Amino acid sequence: MMIEERFLLAKERIQEIKNENILQEGFNLYFVKVAEFLDMICDTWDFVKADGLKAAPIEELRERNYKLYEDILEEQYGHSYANPEYSVLLFGEAYGRFLAFLYAEMRSLIPLVYERRLADMVIRLELFLEVYGSFCCAQEENQAAPDVEALSQIAYWYVSDYARDAAKKKLEDMLDRKSDFALHIIEGDLSDPRYLYYFGEYITDNEIETYRHLQGLPEETLQKMADTYTEGYRIGFITGNKDITKKKTVSIRYILGFEPMIKKAVVNFREMGLDATIYRAPSSILEGRGMNRLGYYGAIPNKQYDFDHKDDQALVLDKRLVQVRIEALKEAYEEYKELAGVFGGPAVMEVFGEKQCDLKEKPQAIHLSDAQQKLTVEYMAAAGEIQNRYIKGDERSFTIIAFPVPEIGKDFAAIFDEVIRINTLDYGLYQRMQQTIIDTLDQGKYVLIKGMRGNKTNMKVMLHTLTEPLRQTNFENCVADVNIPVGEVFTSPVLTGTEGVLHVSRVYLNEMEYKNMTLTFQDGMITDYDCSNFDKEEQNRKYIKDNVLCHHDTLPLGEFAIGTNTTAFVAARKYGIEDRLPILIAEKTGPHFAVGDTCYSHAEEVAVYNPDGKEIIARDNEHSIKRKEGDPMAYFNCHTDITIPYDELGEVSVVTYDERVIPIIEEGRFVLPGCEELNIPLEDMKI
Repeated sequence: MMIEERFLLAKERIQEIKNENILQEGFNLYFVKVAEFLDMICDTWDFVKADGLKAAPIEELRERNYKLYEDILEEQYGHSYANPEYSVLLFGEAYGRFLAFLYAEMRSLIPLVYERRLADMVIRLELFLEVYGSFCCAQEENQAAPDVEALSQIAYWYVSDYARDAAKKKLEDMLDRKSDFALHIIEGDLSDPRYLYYFGEYITDNEIETYRHLQGLPEETLQKMADTYTEGYRIGFITGNKDITKKKTVSIRYILGFEPMIKKAVVNFREMGLDATIYRAPSSILEGRGMNRLGYYGAIPNKQYDFDHKDDQALVLDKRLVQVRIEALKEAYEEYKELAGVFGGPAVMEVFGEKQCDLKEKPQAIHLSDAQQKLTVEYMAAAGEIQNRYIKGDERSFTIIAFPVPEIGKDFAAIFDEVIRINTLDYGLYQRMQQTIIDTLDQGKYVLIKGMRGNKTNMKVMLHTLTEPLRQTNFENCVADVNIPVGEVFTSPVLTGTEGVLHVSRVYLNEMEYKNMTLTFQDGMITDYDCSNFDKEEQNRKYIKDNVLCHHDTLPLGEFAIGTNTTAFVAARKYGIEDRLPILIAEKTGPHFAVGDTCYSHAEEVAVYNPDGKEIIARDNEHSIKRKEGDPMAYFNCHTDITIPYDELGEVSVVTYDERVIPIIEEGRFVLPGCEELNIPLEDMKI
């Protein structure tokens, strides 16, 4: 049967549900509600197919966009079937969890409509109808709901059957420039904000005002933003001792509203010989939907909704499914191996300043079991190894830059200008002072880091031994290349002997807040962890294990760095946005520690050098070196930076082999001779 026929049959059957009354009242109301949503999806399909996006007035586009996302917005979510708390209240734990998952999966239809991916739409509509049919049969035969295990099996085979198609499509969007849905919009007419509705993402005043702000900037400012972004990517290849001429594609990840800048970046990349691919962040269990959105996206309708559904895969995850997904990924990479070989890596543009949200850990939501967490880690390790086989870590690079959005408040325009200034600071000045810090650190056996003013940090970080100090160094002199803006020196610590307590009073990591987070280290590995987000200790530990440890039982200290961008720190304090800075900027405003893999993950064999010609030898630790033995768990496939701000920093000192203690920072100020200029922005502040 042709896909169009299957679509029409599914559409007709869904429309019939609204007039049926076969099921028990509660279940009947659920299926009618979801059927109404799917009917709206089908209507949107007809609208898009008839070119309504370009013909309709912008007011209609806005109304249609709102209606598609209305049910999961914060004000409606309390009584939405997508909310597991509400569904469990109505249907009990087993049915409530499943039905909340099903509705969430149906919501992944929205982007498919706009991309006109009819086949992918049909399989979701048929999933819904199969579940509805199961309820109808059980009601007619037993006057009861179907067995929950039977429902789970429907979901299981849905994920299993379409794993290969999903893996292939995901890679195609990342690697193949011919997959150009978003690029076609970006390279089109941006003179009117109506184009924002063409993507199918949720659009609010925040995205529209972002667009208007960029459109109002002088042409040279917009070009400067794009140049900083793309030059960071190019320079990253140079500093990483990698050949960019081998590459033909770069994937751009960004947030809607920044198209005027992204359009110029696409041109810049093309002039470097790189075609841009721009793919959407996942929204389906088939694509790996979660809290972290990798790809482009619009406004986040409700972060609590994302948080509630981040572990939906636990409904179906078992060892067989992990193997199915691994094989699907292998097959997809093999099919696209030529494109994978010329893929340069991502160029990421992040935003900050969005409305903050206190997330609630709900027992009603689906959660991974301990066994499933181990399976997730197993899959991540295998997927990382497969990716590195086709997109070699020692040949790819990346860059990341960040800008504020209007939700940051009344000072948005001033903050935006300040961030442009921070992103384009004189890297030569920082490079010289950072070299002074590195020369001092290279005398050391270990570094001591202590907090103050309530910060309980007390860490000892071991350094690699330099066998040839005249040509070797432990720390990379990081300017504005892969991590924009300028301002840090970093190393991969020796794990053995690295120990102590890392404490931060408040930090946002991947848009999630952590209060009084404490990590305890022994021989470089996390041995204990806690925070004060929730009333119960087990909830706090789960929050950290799920989102910082990424389901691992422990992680190593993969990076230690000293941030030097006091200008960014002062700007954040001036506008009261310290707690809203992205880690990309925040990590430059004090020493930071990254848990997970090193910064040289999968590229340890590539010799890299500082501007002074010295080779950075601290590219491995005791875990990553296990890759040489073929250990699949040599990598953890995660890396999370945690920063201590200057005003909570009592001391950073290096201890030499003859036990001399050389202070670098004391009570939030740089005291190392030659670094006095870093204190100038701090002079008018009391820290």
